[in-house]
Amino acid sequence: MEGQYKTFKKEMESHREALKKKTKHLALRIIRLFRSLPKTDEARFMGRQLLRCGTSVAAGYRALCRARPGVERDAKIEAVVERADEIVFWMELLVENQVMDSSRTGEILNEAKELLGIFMAMQGATTAARSARGRSIPSMIH
Repeated sequence: MEGQYKTFKKEMESHREALKKKTKHLALRIIRLFRSLPKTDEARFMGRQLLRCGTSVAAGYRALCRARPGVERDAKIEAVVERADEIVFWMELLVENQVMDSSRTGEILNEAKELLGIFMAMQGATTAARSARGRSIPSMIH
């Protein structure tokens, strides 16, 4: 039984490291995209928003890996999901506003959507596990 646990733990660590690399790679791609944006006010505004949330996903996921189980971890995964969704929003806005062509943003957008799906699944699994244990998130209002 102990051998199975060690194997499982090693696999989980491997997945965590792969996801850390993937989020960092996305952040680097977003930084490069930001540098290539037109120098207009609207492009720079949208670009800064994209840059902020793109780097926040990578940093937030690293923090999530170190978070204590429970409310702290729940808050971190919620923040990562929110930032990943913002990446998708700002990328779509850049294309729909014709600041960038979809051929230049397509791969990054797909990668962001894939990560968003992964993080939403993690969030859902956390919520389901908490519900199965019969716990709810403590109310902030007493």
